[in-house]
Amino acid sequence: MKRLVLIALALGALLAGWAYWSMWVGSGPSGEAKTIVVEQGASVADVAEQLSRQGLIRTGPATYRRLARFLGSPDPIQAGEFEIPARASGAAILDILQHGRPLQRLVTVPEGMPSVLVHERLMAAPFLTGPVAVPEEGSVLPNSYAYQRGETRAAVLARMQRAMREELARLWARRSPHTVVTTPQEAVTLASIVEKETAKASERRMVAGVYSNRLRRGMKLDADPTIIYPITRGRPLGRPIRRSEIDAVNGYNTYTRAGLPVGPIANPGRESIAAVLNPSQTQALYFVADGTGGHIFANTLEEHNRNHQRWRQIREERLRRQQQPQPAR
Repeated sequence: MKRLVLIALALGALLAGWAYWSMWVGSGPSGEAKTIVVEQGASVADVAEQLSRQGLIRTGPATYRRLARFLGSPDPIQAGEFEIPARASGAAILDILQHGRPLQRLVTVPEGMPSVLVHERLMAAPFLTGPVAVPEEGSVLPNSYAYQRGETRAAVLARMQRAMREELARLWARRSPHTVVTTPQEAVTLASIVEKETAKASERRMVAGVYSNRLRRGMKLDADPTIIYPITRGRPLGRPIRRSEIDAVNGYNTYTRAGLPVGPIANPGRESIAAVLNPSQTQALYFVADGTGGHIFANTLEEHNRNHQRWRQIREERLRRQQQPQPAR
């Protein structure tokens, strides 16, 4: 009889142990992946309450805490947003929260994006919180920036602007003696024009060289994007530039004022800033589109006028082809 009691107790202990073990390593109750946000400094007890509310564990919070204490790792819980896979066990969930990578969401600022559009992108980013003002033009370094759910827009913008300050300081320290700009802010202003004038990375230093030559000679830059900026603050104009806009006198229009504009017209990338700080050594003073997405450069106005005439012929030929009736199919 005593032997049967001992066997029964042993079996009971085994069954209890197996039950607890299955609750810890067995499949979880959620049939779909869910996310959980862990606040800074949260404990296993805090997380257990969340897991229970979201239907991610089979046990109550108190039981989960005990299982985590005796069967889990003693490592601390991380803060952040985590994705919990469907049917994840209690053990797997704890491991994700202790050692997994928090979800990262991205806000991407392309090279040459004006600050009004950076602001729109921040405001549209899901799960960011709080308002933010339109950043100062040229203060944001184009890049992709990770953020976590619940982070403030102001904090993300601060990272963007800190990245620009740090990158600008690094590039300024390496500037060539041939650069025409005299301050980091001038570098950003000229780089924003270079960014807008060419989409080809291989041309940036050459375009910077042309504008540097013009500035040294006291010539006007005659950069079309500086006409558009006061009108749209960097948004696409969506139509041809008018004669009255070319003749407008303001702090940005480099057709009516010599030297640099009063400030940047976009947020330039690191490559355009680097091009301004180390421009090509060239005699060129002019450039015009070549019909392939690039430009033809010229040292003299006579040469430039010939290049411009060729570009006009290319445009007219393209327009004629577009207007020709298409053959029936």
